[in-house]
Amino acid sequence: MATITAGDFRNGKTFEMDGKVMQVVEFQHVKPGKGAAFVRTKMRNVVTGAVTETSFNPTAKFEEAFVERKDMAYSYNDGDLYYFMDQETYDMVPLGADILGDAFRFVTENTVCKTLSYKGNVFGLECPNFMDLEVTETEPGLAGNTATNTLKPATVETGAEVKVPLFINIGDKITIDTRTGEYLGRAK
Repeated sequence: MATITAGDFRNGKTFEMDGKVMQVVEFQHVKPGKGAAFVRTKMRNVVTGAVTETSFNPTAKFEEAFVERKDMAYSYNDGDLYYFMDQETYDMVPLGADILGDAFRFVTENTVCKTLSYKGNVFGLECPNFMDLEVTETEPGLAGNTATNTLKPATVETGAEVKVPLFINIGDKITIDTRTGEYLGRAK
């Protein structure tokens, strides 16, 4: 296991603290006029998502935590379990709904996502940032109505609801930013 010091902190660095895996969100090396230097750190517990702020001595040592990212294709869900297929071994891995995150509502079957695991335990899922989805339900579009600042609700093929411009119709393919749930335009 590699050890790192608080002086080595960079954004995105993962380390183990009190048996928990933490990821550096922000850090700042502080050298006051009097007293010892310290590292002010904003960090996120990668399992729970809780963000905390702490100051460390720059020489404080931690075990570096290696978070494994693995491509897995979403296959199907059965109740509260969602099954993903490992792209190398073709094993099916069930994940609970609590791990999936908000962006998962835009994911269709066979979409490749990245599972995040630490020491073999999956704690999170990274979905693609953009998805092209078909509109399955919305009020009819009005011809010539190209006002882009007026939006109406639409349901996409995954069942998620998004706001779209008035000219979008049922059957249109649209691109959605899965991080914000925003309509970005017609899919090409």
